[in-house]
Amino acid sequence: MVELRPVADDPGALRQAYGCFPSGVTAVCALVDGVPVGLAASSFTSVSMDPPLVSVCVQHTSTTWPKLRDLDRVGVSVLGEGHDVLARQIASRTGDRFAGVTWEAARDGAVFLGGATAWLDCTVERHVPAGDHDIVLLRVRTLSADPDVAPLVFHASRFRQLAEPRLRDAA
Repeated sequence: MVELRPVADDPGALRQAYGCFPSGVTAVCALVDGVPVGLAASSFTSVSMDPPLVSVCVQHTSTTWPKLRDLDRVGVSVLGEGHDVLARQIASRTGDRFAGVTWEAARDGAVFLGGATAWLDCTVERHVPAGDHDIVLLRVRTLSADPDVAPLVFHASRFRQLAEPRLRDAA
């Protein structure tokens, strides 16, 4: 039988349990006064086809999101395999997050990172308060995707890669 424990008894166990679910990693970026600003978000998911919506979750303590939240457009880059160093750099609280990073800005100010598997040009649709985070609904306006680029995967507090399934020997 599975032994369940109250979350309040071990907050670290909650983080560990959440980490059991693998996720992709995105960078949400835009130009602010002509300078690229961005944050990393692994809590990205598709929400709706009609209208085209995706979501990211942003901590209330983020100092970057307030710079992005009221802009006309933000770019979402779904990071590709091998972007682990880039993901940590974009998530960093110090230093130049874009030093040495290949990026381009759309006319509307959305910023996209090179080598990603998908790029979404979005407007902020709505914020939904949820505990210590906001669920941010983003409406996808334009996009590009390269499904041949494998995604960066975050699982158990580490970056990982997808692997082709092994065929089992027929016995």
